[in-house]
Amino acid sequence: MDMQPPPFAAATATPAPAPALPIYRRLAEHYLSAIQSGTLAPGDRMPSVRDLMRQHHVSLSTALQTLRHLEEGGWLEARPRSGYFVRQPRRAAIRPVGEPNVLAPLDPAQYVGIHEQVSDFIARRQLQAPAIDLSGMSCAPELYAVEALKNAAIRALREQPSLLTSPMPINGNVTFRQVVARRALNAGIRIGADDVVVTHGCIEALNLALRAVAQAGDTIAVESPTYFGLLQTLESLGMRALEIPTSPQTGISIEALELAIQTYGNIKAVVVVPTLQNPLGCIMPDSHKERLVALCERCAVPLIEDDAYSELADGDVAPSAAKVWDRSGNVIYCASLNKVLAPGMRLGWMTSGKWHERVKMLKFAYTRANEEWTQITAANYMGSPAYDRHLRRLRGNLKEQREQMAEAIAGYFPSETRLSVPDGGVGLWVELPRGLSSKAVFAAALDQGIGVSPGVIFSNSDRFDHYLRLCCGKPFTHELDQALRKLGGIVERLPG
Repeated sequence: MDMQPPPFAAATATPAPAPALPIYRRLAEHYLSAIQSGTLAPGDRMPSVRDLMRQHHVSLSTALQTLRHLEEGGWLEARPRSGYFVRQPRRAAIRPVGEPNVLAPLDPAQYVGIHEQVSDFIARRQLQAPAIDLSGMSCAPELYAVEALKNAAIRALREQPSLLTSPMPINGNVTFRQVVARRALNAGIRIGADDVVVTHGCIEALNLALRAVAQAGDTIAVESPTYFGLLQTLESLGMRALEIPTSPQTGISIEALELAIQTYGNIKAVVVVPTLQNPLGCIMPDSHKERLVALCERCAVPLIEDDAYSELADGDVAPSAAKVWDRSGNVIYCASLNKVLAPGMRLGWMTSGKWHERVKMLKFAYTRANEEWTQITAANYMGSPAYDRHLRRLRGNLKEQREQMAEAIAGYFPSETRLSVPDGGVGLWVELPRGLSSKAVFAAALDQGIGVSPGVIFSNSDRFDHYLRLCCGKPFTHELDQALRKLGGIVERLPG
């Protein structure tokens, strides 16, 4: 069947791609949308190189790049003397990650005890320094706006030569706070600059939020699995963690959380990542966010929202924050620029509702103010149209990298492997065959020069020991493809 989609210039079915993308990428996205929507089905013949040139007024080189780009992503196959045909991606056959059993009894709240495992994981990774490191959650440096940020930093020093030798504003640079308050509107949050506290990344914001509402010995409800950095923070504060079942599709179970609040009666806070949860990658539906906020408000339990990834969600409009449904100041909202702007800046911020004054005092008591140069640099860049262009470009690159990695995992890992590809972000949560230890995979992979995050570090229990978190923040190169092939071989060979 030879299907001819409408000319690229006339397409109206999907939003226009970011102008910064190369023409071949824009053309590939057009045809990819047709494939994903079913307009072009597996087995359909793609337009020939000449047809692409004629229909879209592009060069021979651009037409070839378009087809090869889709082929490398696993969407097309080349048949000798016949042209390119749509193929069924291998990842379409891989099952999604399983749902948790929300009816199972919860483990008792416990002092965390994760620090030793995480420390061992970090120390071994540093000692062996993997050539291909898929264990983090940041993008490759070249995917960020390196030149633009450099120019913004130089401009800040040129305009304020004494910037590095002057005392820092206690509450953070006012221009930066104004910029993040304006951008918070994208997530549906209406705040002013005075409501913003600048922090050293999101982990300090979470630390301050927990200190504001709880103390040593208190129980904190968290998602399960959850980011190991949060478990480390709870352990350092002497707090207990109560893990609540969390769906890879819809986020934390509201029903299980409500039962836990009723059963325990001493839960002092709930910590969640509603958008692109780490490590699952799920995005909580708005109806769930509304119910979660209402439950916490009704039960007088503070809700701490970690929102480090929402601007990496697919599409031009970021998902709404849970904070949107906050009517009483019961939600403490924590955000970060580490993943979306520049990991080296370590810039985060928070707005703390009814605990605002206490958080300001705690910030001053423990770490004082952030240095101002990075804040002014970030404000200069984020206040310009270039920042939104950067985000569109970054989201496009990440989506492509996720698809390519998922296709490789589907091709190289055992058939029992399960994977849910999230609608954004920099991580993939991979469920390995039952009985296979992620700790064993981690050690064997490290010996092969590959870094991964074993699932066991995302919980106090061993229930996620047969999972891996893999970073898809790096461009998909031949070296990365070969590393995933080796990793799949390791998973295949290790005893279950």
